[in-house]
Amino acid sequence: MRTVGWACSLLVVLALALFAYSSRTVKHHAGAGSPTYPGNGPLPRGGGRYVVGQPYQVDGRWYSPAEQPGYDEIGTASWYGPQFDRRQTANGEWFDMDYLTAAHTTLPLPSYVRVTNLENGRVLVVRINDRGPFVGDRIIDLSRKAAETLSMKDQGIARVRVQYIGPAPLDDKGTDLAAMNGTTKRGPTEAKTPVLSTQKPVFAGVSLITDSVSNQSNRAAFVIQVGCFENLPDADRTRSRFENMGAIEISTVVTDSDMLFQVRIGPLDDPVQARRALRDVIDAGYRDALLIESTNAQNRLCSQISSAG
Repeated sequence: MRTVGWACSLLVVLALALFAYSSRTVKHHAGAGSPTYPGNGPLPRGGGRYVVGQPYQVDGRWYSPAEQPGYDEIGTASWYGPQFDRRQTANGEWFDMDYLTAAHTTLPLPSYVRVTNLENGRVLVVRINDRGPFVGDRIIDLSRKAAETLSMKDQGIARVRVQYIGPAPLDDKGTDLAAMNGTTKRGPTEAKTPVLSTQKPVFAGVSLITDSVSNQSNRAAFVIQVGCFENLPDADRTRSRFENMGAIEISTVVTDSDMLFQVRIGPLDDPVQARRALRDVIDAGYRDALLIESTNAQNRLCSQISSAG
């Protein structure tokens, strides 16, 4: 009986230790206790793994990570920097305080979100690759670079709106973020001309071909601009609807006030075939569709939201 009692006591102690460990205070995953990048040179971009994760507890509060395609929340943003720089994030990437990343308690990792500073109107797309913040009503913790770009670094916190865009590619080299933000050096609200990326990342299961269509022959080639959509699911449904017409592409278009998902069919070398295809698209309910010579494709980016047809 004495042996059984000792074993039960040991189990109780172990259970209490495990509870204390699971509910310990963790300010960020990229913090004390997480590995530090072993090299001395620039940090690699991307890497890590896709993860949603199991429910977890911090300071007595439970968080339940999940796919949240409709996530659109208003709350407080804070930022983190030097004390966490070059440490490993929650999905295995390396935290770079001079890159446009952020921490979120429940969104999938890595993913893109659109952050609007409601105090000054500045807008920025960032890559979520870490967990946090765990303080009050704070809903996102921005890197130092992101906080500077949103003009909130000096004040420390700001009222923001956070909108989920979709999963981010693991092999992130920064080109896609630069495309969605116009020009990060000048800040998104100063980018007056839409900018397209030259990378071809996988984004939410869709290959985003963000290059302009080039003419590979002496004949004029055409593209059909089906429309621009506010969210990726509408753009992807449109792409699926017309994929039997040939090559069809989704690209990101960023202006000074919005980010849209543009759907185009082509290139189509035969002008008769191109006009016939345009009529089919318009008859399907996409009345804003346009036929554009591929040489002018980069200059004819749509700038308003289209109906889903």
